[in-house]
Amino acid sequence: MGCGRVGSRLAGKLDDMGRSVTVIDQDPEAFRKLGPNFRGKTITAIGFDRDALMQAGIEEASAFAAVSSGDNSNIIAARVARETFGVETVVARIYDPRRAEIYERLGIPTVATVAWTTGQILRRIDPSGAIEEWRDSTGTLVLAEVSFSVSWIGQPAANLTTGTGARIAFITRYGQAMLTDEETVLQEGDLLHVLCHPEDKSALVAVASAGPEAIA
Repeated sequence: MGCGRVGSRLAGKLDDMGRSVTVIDQDPEAFRKLGPNFRGKTITAIGFDRDALMQAGIEEASAFAAVSSGDNSNIIAARVARETFGVETVVARIYDPRRAEIYERLGIPTVATVAWTTGQILRRIDPSGAIEEWRDSTGTLVLAEVSFSVSWIGQPAANLTTGTGARIAFITRYGQAMLTDEETVLQEGDLLHVLCHPEDKSALVAVASAGPEAIA
């Protein structure tokens, strides 16, 4: 639902992957963004209207993305897809991070545009601490990009999470993501992505900021 910049790009990517895609938007002019080679279906309607969703094939859909420009519309549509039609994978785009947290607790994964953008800019202005990149729908785990002291450079990456309850998910090095093992050492410029429980994040940041001496 939604054929703006995000919706049209998402639909185009899925179409290129060979997926069966239907796009719903109130504005028929919006479908021009899909381009002449789009092979999917378009429906001009309110995205949370049940009849429109049924016409779009919601009863057979494996996934539903609500990416219009309105938080309320996205959440209503996401809940209808999830609760009325039982779509297993539902994602909603949310601008208000406070709402995003609420709907995450209801089991509706959200992409909080403002929070994500703010986090990305903050990371470039002040690279200290941890920037949350993802949180599972139950709020049990978070994936965070963690800044570390220069004293960690040359040290085993696994040592950084010792005693924190966290696990290294992967490292981004020279723009490429890579998995780590017990022999992986941290290099200058590495971006460290760590999985942890929310309550363990402060301990992780403390160790990462202090350096190897924090675990000595």
